[in-house]
Amino acid sequence: MTYFPSIDKIKYEGAESTNPFAFRHYNPEEVVLGKTMKEHLRFSVAYWHTFTNDGSDPFGKGVNQRDWLTDDPMETAKNRVEASFEFFEKLGVEYFCFHDMDVAPYGGSLEEFFTNLDMITDLIKEKMDQTGIKLLWNTADRHSNPIYVHGAASSSNADVYAVSAAQVKKGIDISKKLGGKNFVFWGGREGYENLINTNMKLEEENIARLYHMSIDYSNKIGHEELMFLLEPKPKEPMKHQYDFDAATSMSFLQKYDLTDRFKLNLEANHATLAGHTFEHEMNVARNYDALGSLDANQGDMLLGWDTDEFPTDVYSVTLAMVEFLENGGIEPGGINFDAKVRRTSFEMEDLFLAHIAGMDTFARGLKAAAKIKETRFLDELKEKRYASYETGIGSDILSGKTDLETLTTYALAHDDVKNESSHIEHIKSKLNDYLI
Repeated sequence: MTYFPSIDKIKYEGAESTNPFAFRHYNPEEVVLGKTMKEHLRFSVAYWHTFTNDGSDPFGKGVNQRDWLTDDPMETAKNRVEASFEFFEKLGVEYFCFHDMDVAPYGGSLEEFFTNLDMITDLIKEKMDQTGIKLLWNTADRHSNPIYVHGAASSSNADVYAVSAAQVKKGIDISKKLGGKNFVFWGGREGYENLINTNMKLEEENIARLYHMSIDYSNKIGHEELMFLLEPKPKEPMKHQYDFDAATSMSFLQKYDLTDRFKLNLEANHATLAGHTFEHEMNVARNYDALGSLDANQGDMLLGWDTDEFPTDVYSVTLAMVEFLENGGIEPGGINFDAKVRRTSFEMEDLFLAHIAGMDTFARGLKAAAKIKETRFLDELKEKRYASYETGIGSDILSGKTDLETLTTYALAHDDVKNESSHIEHIKSKLNDYLI
């Protein structure tokens, strides 16, 4: 069955195109800084938002029109596999991501869930082998099941901890089966509602224990190349989540000796919720050599929750792509559209229109960032601003030749300090000239 019969393969037609089902900026074969756009961006589709989201919200039932839905959960799951790979091929993306609960129904028990997963991932593997489309990352949904009301690896109930571990084990098995290179840990319930009755130290130690067990198991089954990705988010669904932001997450990974096999999967809207910009979080991760993969979306600044909108802000994406290029890319990670169509965009074709918008935005951001890098616009600004550390006392500070006594002696002899204006308004105006 064809689920998108009216949609042909999406092609690049250029900026002047009026065809809504065409790329105006994303040309997969266009070379930017020695790589094609396709090689740079490594676009991925999120299974959960694209194929399982029904468009419901706390105030209303689902509105999305989806032709793969049936009364039989397993039949629906099989239909989704067919629909998803048709979508990937027509959109021209090479990667996809999923939670275990996205692709297969839970059924009546954990054992039945695992059996369902085996059946559906067999179908997925067949489609992967046929199309060449690859798994960017998978993960275990350890937040939606009611048993995780008190957390998963952070649960106060050891029996729940065991179920959580079993899901992770199955996820790692699936990753090997499908040739995955990354496995994400998003601690949706790993946090607390009230500190009064919470042993934070024990909960964080238990989370770390699960991560170490995951590394050990991946090695045991010959999946040593698997990179684990920790995804920060400060809140939602818990009041306070332990992986608050990039800096907090890196502190955790360092404390529990996990940095060799863990990097970060950063999401733009999660950065917003933490009071940061996307580029800030990327810069922090980059400084730790821990920028692993990206979840592409944006939030609504007028709303205080995770809206997961498709990214269309070229300015923000350009700054993110500057960090991306400074990092030398993020392979084996990629850019996954962890984004959902608005409730008012409920038709099947809207799934294409939304992804086209996001892919075009990132293409524009990539080209603008490449121009910034080629002209050394930001590099020269920073070099000039920090020039005092290239010679004299500044050079001595960086080389470790100073102490408090020598710096005091210097300060007393050079107390006529003069600063230079940053001219930041002019700089921002010039930055606008690079936007594509």
